[in-house]
Amino acid sequence: MNYPQSAYLHIPFCYRRCFYCDFPVVPLGDSARGEHGPGSNSIKSYLDLLYRDISLSPKGIPLATIYIGGGTPSLLSASQVASLLDHLRSHFGFQYGAEITLEIDPASFDKRSLEGFLDAGINRLSLGAQSFDDNVLRELGRSHSSNDLLEACDWIQENFKRGRLASWSLDLIRNLPGQNLIAWKRQLLKAISIAPPHLSIYDLTIEKGTVFAWRVNRGELSLPNDDLSFDISKITSQILNRAGFSRYEISNYALPGHASRHNRVYWSGASWWGFGQGATACPWGNRFSRPRTRKLYKEWLETEETTSKLGSLKSIKKSQSIPIEDLLIVGLRRREGVNMQELSKGLGWTNDQLETNTNELKMVWAYPLKKGWIKQKGWRFYLTDPEGMEISNQILVQMLEWWESLNGCSYD
Repeated sequence: MNYPQSAYLHIPFCYRRCFYCDFPVVPLGDSARGEHGPGSNSIKSYLDLLYRDISLSPKGIPLATIYIGGGTPSLLSASQVASLLDHLRSHFGFQYGAEITLEIDPASFDKRSLEGFLDAGINRLSLGAQSFDDNVLRELGRSHSSNDLLEACDWIQENFKRGRLASWSLDLIRNLPGQNLIAWKRQLLKAISIAPPHLSIYDLTIEKGTVFAWRVNRGELSLPNDDLSFDISKITSQILNRAGFSRYEISNYALPGHASRHNRVYWSGASWWGFGQGATACPWGNRFSRPRTRKLYKEWLETEETTSKLGSLKSIKKSQSIPIEDLLIVGLRRREGVNMQELSKGLGWTNDQLETNTNELKMVWAYPLKKGWIKQKGWRFYLTDPEGMEISNQILVQMLEWWESLNGCSYD
């Protein structure tokens, strides 16, 4: 497997924790600032840890994609973003035309700081909109208003039209409490009218330990049923297809030429670096996550800096490939699907084994194939949009059970 050419950097700080969020974040209050003001000392000390984290990894070839996520990375000042990119560039180097994405939240930046981010080298933005409805935003525990969002969109679109941005994305959440088809359609059409070239649309999931999980247990949230969820998904695909968007991954839609190169790294089975509290990395097929709390993350860094124990960053095995079950899962999430012939090469299957095992998988998937939820083209299997993608979890479970029976292993 080749050297990683992508890097994810986690900035855990937020104004507040949203009611659905279980990410490793550190709420600093609504007055937090990256360089001066409330929370700035915490941010500065964390960035020092992040610089140390980057320096631990073996140097390789220059990076093709960089993604700064969170949290709310736009709490950082432009000079802090520039410094972070400088550290990354000095350690790895950047390829010409590298895609460099920054996640930003409305009300966490102004027009001047946005232009500072672009001056620092950011060429792609991911805007955490989630909804254009103020009532919904309050229900989600978001810190911005619809006016904040529209203002942010205007600033971003202005820079995109001027050519200062290569692309940008807008995030929405669907299947929210009390949401109906008309309300969702209104949100989607509003997003399209703003003309982002990329949309990430996520289904609400109720995560353990969140405010929403507590409210569900108390019977306070009314979530869309399966039929309504499917109708919402179906109308999403119909509207976005008519608007020229292509669904290149279960949660991501793009106009031609605007699919996120970094997203495709995750779903193609390639390897990547991950830095920061709670960040997941997968260099040379070695998938692992850093500790999710600041204290444990700092202790982990100190251990890595002073030891060379087996499993440390300095002794990563560079010949390992990503586990086949991971490749199957990420492959089916993509529009291209899974090519069994390509996968078989890494497994050392003979042609007879390839044909036998593929036929067994077709038997496992007999019903989804009959219903048109999965399509087969040669050795390639892919989910249909929206029917197959909406029941992707069930299809993935069937596939993993097939793989388990093939290898006599268990994923319980």
